[in-house]
Amino acid sequence: MKRLLPLALVPVIALAGCSGAPSSGASDGRVRVVASTDVWGDIASQIGGSAVQVDSIINDPNRDPHDYQADPRDQLAVSKAQLVIVNGGGYDDFLLQLLHHAPASTRTVDAVDASGLNQKPASGSFNEHIWYDLPAVAKVAAVVATELGRLDAGKRATFQANLTTFTAKLDALEATEASIAATTKGEGVAITEPVPLYMTEALGLVDRTPPAFSAAVEAGNDVAPAVLEEQLALLTGHRVAVLAYNEQTAGATTDQVLAVARRAGVPAVGVRETLPSGQDYLQWMQRDLEAFKGALHA
Repeated sequence: MKRLLPLALVPVIALAGCSGAPSSGASDGRVRVVASTDVWGDIASQIGGSAVQVDSIINDPNRDPHDYQADPRDQLAVSKAQLVIVNGGGYDDFLLQLLHHAPASTRTVDAVDASGLNQKPASGSFNEHIWYDLPAVAKVAAVVATELGRLDAGKRATFQANLTTFTAKLDALEATEASIAATTKGEGVAITEPVPLYMTEALGLVDRTPPAFSAAVEAGNDVAPAVLEEQLALLTGHRVAVLAYNEQTAGATTDQVLAVARRAGVPAVGVRETLPSGQDYLQWMQRDLEAFKGALHA
């Protein structure tokens, strides 16, 4: 992930308990959890229920996590957390830097590591947007439940029951993916960034985007004219059935691609990196699946 900006040079203030003292739970006895984004924060909330207090550092539906710079308030939140959930894979390195100053007792879940996905694929680069990989999310949720159980053994059964409920809903979403894939396997998809590729692959779609195009957009770089023309030709030539674009990184290139898709009659589906307003993780995934289904069967 090359577009991720480094941690701002905020003062590492002398926070009480920030240098080795054990972190403690919330004053009401709940387990204190900090997540880099509200994606993982929401999943932790669904597993922990009323037994956890979750703070998501990035919870604005209009913020791009790649561009986030941490501040002293984030450091303070991490210093008080008992469990910290990072996406990993180079996506939210700002939080890893904050963890250097966290108490030694702070437990950490790295979602990419917990997912079991191969981080060194034979070709291309690793796609860190793993919340669009439903089986991977199930594995991460299981690790979160285990860690919460270690922090509050008295609620372990509750965490496992919540995990069972959450996983059953993920299974239902996977079944929806399979039903869509039964009629769309082999059809082409164009993307602006690799954010949705785990889901589009599960839907049986083939990514026909020039790798140089999505790499440039993701990195915030200019797209070479020849590469842009190649991308636009996918749309004007109807070589793809759908365009998937990142709603949170609008720019001149994305706008141009969307305009060409619209004129060519190629349906577009917006994808995201944080929760849409008013929706939890499961509702969000259901929404996106319905959007892909509608676009592919238009």
